[in-house]
Order: sequence, then structure tokens, then C-alpha cells
Amino acid sequence: MTSQDPQPLRTFVAYVEDKPGVLNRIASLFRRREYNIVSLNVGRTHQDGVSRMTFQVAADADKSRRIEANLYKLVNVLSVEDITDKQAVIRDLALIKVRVGPERRTEVLQLVQVFRARAVDVAPQSLTVEITGSQDKIGGLLAALTPFGILEMVQSGTVAMTRGDEGDAARSARQSTVRSVSAA
Repeated sequence: MTSQDPQPLRTFVAYVEDKPGVLNRIASLFRRREYNIVSLNVGRTHQDGVSRMTFQVAADADKSRRIEANLYKLVNVLSVEDITDKQAVIRDLALIKVRVGPERRTEVLQLVQVFRARAVDVAPQSLTVEITGSQDKIGGLLAALTPFGILEMVQSGTVAMTRGDEGDAARSARQSTVRSVSAA
């Protein structure tokens, strides 16, 4: 790989304590190390006081190991897992507002069905579509809708979960929270 070749995207899952400043510390770590976050999603988990972060970073295997090691140095990080090479369910959500009047609305709705998306809002001269899936699927729908005129678009960060039993990061986070509760 030459220095101009793009680095592959790595997908990480991190469980963190749900406390103020955690996201800032992680973002600052990435900024200082000059790691480019391509996608970031943070949300609650089923465990009180624990949040789950899913992020995608342009990194080779060596940089991936350094990212993981650096994250573990942060005090509020409970567990980290690089799930890039594991079987996983990976999804993004996008809302796309398309310029379309009543005369072409049926055409757009048929196109939306092909991508297994759905209309979530209809206005006199626009239609808002919700799509969940891979980046390729979202990009395909976006390309198909572009000739109609995209008025707005927003996309969530990637969410990912390993297939099968509980993932390594989830297990480690659960064990960490059990240890900290019993120690208190």
C-alpha cells in the first residue's frame, strides 16, 4: 500500500461510562493522534450508566491496534473491540427530502419501495424518505433520487453489532460494571 492509497475502514465498538466529558476525551484523543473518524454513533445501552460508541476510522491493522490501546488508556472506557473482521450487522439510517410534486410522486414511491425504504413525510412539493442499510444501499437510493432534486439529507453514524452470542466488548463491559458495583 502506498502512502496515497486510502486506508480501509475499521469498525470499533466501545462501551464507556455514561458520564459528562467522555465523548470529548475520546474525540480529543483522535484529534491528537490524527485519526480520522469517518462515522461516529453514541447511544444508551440496556445497562444503566453505560453508553455504547460505534465508530469507523480509516486505519490499517497496525493503526487499529494503536487506536484500541489508546482508548483503553482513557479512564471511562470499559471495553473496546475492533469488529472489522468479524461477522456483524452494520447499519446506517438516512432521511432524504426529495423535491417532487403530485404528478411524479408515484414514480418516487415506487423507487423507494425497490430499496425497501419508506416515505415518512409528504408535503405538497416534497417527500421525505427514510432508509436503513449499508452505505452502498443508501448511496444507491441517493443516486436514484438525485434527478428529482435532493432538498436535504441527513445520515446517522454507523451502528454495528457482532452476529451470534454476546460480543467481546459487551461481555467485558458487563463484567467491568459488575466488578465496580460489587466493589462499591
